[in-house]
Amino acid sequence: MSLLRDHELAAAFDRGARSYDRLVGAAPGYHAALRRSARRLSLPGGGAGLRVLDLGCGTGASTAALVRAAPHAEITAVDASAGMLERAAAKRWPPNVRFVHAPAEKMAEAGVEGPFDAAFAAFLLRNVASPDSVLASLRAMLAPPLGRLAVHDYALSGALPHRAVWWAVSRTIITPAGTLAGDAPLYRHLRRSVADFDTAPALGARLTRAGFRDTRVLPMPGWHAGIIHTVVGRVGADGATTPEAGRS
Repeated sequence: MSLLRDHELAAAFDRGARSYDRLVGAAPGYHAALRRSARRLSLPGGGAGLRVLDLGCGTGASTAALVRAAPHAEITAVDASAGMLERAAAKRWPPNVRFVHAPAEKMAEAGVEGPFDAAFAAFLLRNVASPDSVLASLRAMLAPPLGRLAVHDYALSGALPHRAVWWAVSRTIITPAGTLAGDAPLYRHLRRSVADFDTAPALGARLTRAGFRDTRVLPMPGWHAGIIHTVVGRVGADGATTPEAGRS
């Protein structure tokens, strides 16, 4: 099976939007892990006076994590799937949150422009055709003195036991649940996209090559250990504020 890309992937997410929240809500620790990654941006003052980009917001789970971590920030949430965004926008949000329909590669065409003080990219990079181009765009949109990026994803450690756990969970739980919901192609794509994409150390190296500084690869606790990671980095010159990478 080939991976879905661009319009095909957006269309698959459009179809899967009706059951997406129910399926991810049944995944132990899914929302807690997102909240942990959002906190790892270490945004001061509850985000007061800051602009934050939520790229690949889906049905709003990552947006909700950002609202918890930085309730006073101006949050712009972007996704390529109209169906996922419709689900997200239908939920209750504070007035400092707005949603924009745009692919990650065409944000400027949709009126999403920097500078932003921070960006959150959850389950995004392995689903775009050119992750390096998206990282370059994010780097250009982020501004010091914060200029922080947190990437949250199923990025395997590279150790065989962690890869085995991922395959077991995806084959016995994720793919069957997606198939029952009528979205088998989407969930087959998601399973393979994790296996084919960067390991967590390689993802950290990718951010460094893209020009992000002080890149850290941070694990999750529990069954997510070695399977989900947060990769944090920043833009800016030496001496700029650095994320508190060890913060949980």
